[in-house]
Amino acid sequence: MGINVSHGEDFFGEERRSATTIANLGAYLRSVLTGDDWSRIQFLFDGAFADEIAVEPARAREIGNILHSAANHPRMKRQWAAEAAVFARAANRAADAGESWTWS
Repeated sequence: MGINVSHGEDFFGEERRSATTIANLGAYLRSVLTGDDWSRIQFLFDGAFADEIAVEPARAREIGNILHSAANHPRMKRQWAAEAAVFARAANRAADAGESWTWS
């Protein structure tokens, strides 16, 4: 199953990843984030994603900041750090535009 995330960097302004990739990224995020930070983003990355989600701009900003921190964590593997950074930028673009950050 593919997941489309708005405000991405491709030609259509999206990021498209498999559910497996999202869940694998989640495993790495969980290993470097505090329990509090993980609990704030878990609903997107725990592998249980099954429906469309619209994240309000303020919450998208919060998630973007958490993902940015994770991407820069010294224990985050380079490939997964790059993925976290892509999602951080998408979340922040949505917040900057005052738009919901959508996952479908």
